[in-house]
Amino acid sequence: MDASGPVADLTSFLIQEAGALLFGVVFLFLYRQSQVVYFGLWSIAWGMRFLAAIFGFELLRTNDGRWLAPYAIFEFGFAIVLVAAARAGFASGLKDWRTVLRLIAILPIFVALVYALGLYSRLEAYHASHALVLCFVYFYNFLMLRKNAGFGARVFRFSLFLLAAAFLEHAIILLYLYNTGAAPAWARYLHHETYYDFALHCVLAFSAMAMWSESQIDRIRDLSGELDHLRREVQNSLDLDRLTGLFNQAALAARVENPAPFEGVVTVCDMDNFKDINDRYGHLVGDEILRNIGNLLRSSIRHEDEAFRWGGDEFVILFRNQQAAVAVKRMAEIEARLQDFRVRGFGVLPISFSWGTSEAQGRSLREALDEADRSMYTLKRARAAGERSSAR
Repeated sequence: MDASGPVADLTSFLIQEAGALLFGVVFLFLYRQSQVVYFGLWSIAWGMRFLAAIFGFELLRTNDGRWLAPYAIFEFGFAIVLVAAARAGFASGLKDWRTVLRLIAILPIFVALVYALGLYSRLEAYHASHALVLCFVYFYNFLMLRKNAGFGARVFRFSLFLLAAAFLEHAIILLYLYNTGAAPAWARYLHHETYYDFALHCVLAFSAMAMWSESQIDRIRDLSGELDHLRREVQNSLDLDRLTGLFNQAALAARVENPAPFEGVVTVCDMDNFKDINDRYGHLVGDEILRNIGNLLRSSIRHEDEAFRWGGDEFVILFRNQQAAVAVKRMAEIEARLQDFRVRGFGVLPISFSWGTSEAQGRSLREALDEADRSMYTLKRARAAGERSSAR
């Protein structure tokens, strides 16, 4: 501000006030939309800068040192709140407001030092110290936001870096003017610095909006991924049999309707005399047997294979890209393990399993499934006939 020209004073003052209001509203909007304390603290800081400009204007207009104390309070309050914002970080919650309270405790020390500097030195010495403090504040914010990615965040950090460099330049020039005693040249310099400070802060404010927009886009993308995951889980749960944990009949029907040829071996298996087990031991025991058979089948097949509960005690296993001999061996191992099956409270309860296999060899899954089903029932009838013969 030019102390010898009231028009220049007023112009610079209005630019500072308009900028403080604009930036305060922008950051308040971002805080209201995001509830991120970082933006809320920047809004408070610009409110302090708005009040500081009023006292600073009166200080230069009247050259009365009594205006220096309130001016210093709000100027360094601006700096302290921005330090608190840097400490809180971008992704912060309401609990981080307590950081401000701790930092406010050092404000009286700042004010006392600045007031003493202003009383015993010329005002350019005060402005030089103030520029150095703001240089530190902007550079500290620049360092603390290194984790943020995205174009908006990079522009925001670059703006902070440029502002830190600009205030360092202000401090150097003001110290030079102070040492050469070139008053009121320092006041005219402050008037001209207002314009590019305003431009840099405009870039800072609107890059903050871009940074917030990018964070919202990232959040939407994350939510979309979570929804896709939940959708897949729901779809999988619809395809699962709740008792055995295997795929259910609807899932098998969907596989069968797929016209693509199936490469591998289809196995259909069925428990022998399951109705007698239910009648003798009860349905709870029957459910426990089915549940454990489901666990056994899942643990006995590969990741790429699939096991289905086709009916009450009937199961289907799809051995993908497998030879019939390997599938037969695997089913024989499962049947052998069922001979040592144990039921809580009843001890060993051997389970008899009938099963049939069919190698698809490029046929549709439906054809292979029908053949395996016929093979299974052929074995079941043969076993039933053998039991009747031995009973006689």
